[in-house]
Amino acid sequence: MPYYIPFPFNGVGTFGAVIRIREPLPTTRKLFDVGAAGPLAGFVVALGFLLYAFATLPPPEYLLDVPGHEALKAHINQHGTFPDERLTTPSDGSQGVAIVLGQTPLYWAFAQLFPHVPPMYEMMHYPVLLAAWFGLLFTALNLLPVGQLDGGHILYALFGKKWHGRLARIFVLVLLASASIGFAKGGPAFAAWLVGWFSPEMASRGELMGSLSWFLLAGILYYFLSRVFDGDQRFIAPALLGGMGLAVAARIVGEPLMRFGYTGWFFWCIMIVWLIKVEHPPVVHDEALTPRRRKLGYVAIAIFLLCFSLRPIYIAS
Repeated sequence: MPYYIPFPFNGVGTFGAVIRIREPLPTTRKLFDVGAAGPLAGFVVALGFLLYAFATLPPPEYLLDVPGHEALKAHINQHGTFPDERLTTPSDGSQGVAIVLGQTPLYWAFAQLFPHVPPMYEMMHYPVLLAAWFGLLFTALNLLPVGQLDGGHILYALFGKKWHGRLARIFVLVLLASASIGFAKGGPAFAAWLVGWFSPEMASRGELMGSLSWFLLAGILYYFLSRVFDGDQRFIAPALLGGMGLAVAARIVGEPLMRFGYTGWFFWCIMIVWLIKVEHPPVVHDEALTPRRRKLGYVAIAIFLLCFSLRPIYIAS
């Protein structure tokens, strides 16, 4: 039975569920069947909700009955459409920040086919569309090609233990790169918050916090990389230099590179190295997948790429 992970403060209710498998899976084919069944079925349901939500979208005037959003309402009253950029009203504190949902290739493709598609920062007012988007998000998270997630099962069954280990590590490096870029923007504030627990006076020194944030990022990256590469310095050192270099480049270049940054991947990397693991345990008997299973495996990979967003949920000010 699934053990649900409660998280009542995120507006969704859970972080999904964990299903404990009591014994090693005997064959590669059974491993694939366990990994592919859930994501494929979940994707079909999420896709159905997405199509229904797009087909029944109300016109932009629907938001005129929503409290606040005065700048947005003024634009809709004048033009009858959503603005290209997020509008804010200085006197309206509720519009100072907004929860923005990340664009995915599949969502973007369907958005081109239907009228009245709301901006990603107004999705909270469209319950069915929001539910469909979260369905795609959880499908993508479940298909992350690492460890014993369903995506890891599929990757192992398709390509074997050796290539699973290589591809899983490469993907974790992508997540760490995105998290490092995101940290370049919010690192000093995080360092000030952390130091503020011990010395509020020191936390107010901006230059010191900026310097401290780089040491903090280096320590965080070194910890994750040492777990990913089992302490092998041949891989840790260049990966650490690469992550720090990306963070420095993001601070210099600004928004063109910052748009790929998302510090939330640090949380998922904690989940990966502690619970999910990067490597996949071997099955008892390796056997070739049937042609049908192999095709479904490539379909699952395509679904992951269509549903994945490098910045799934973030705050815009």
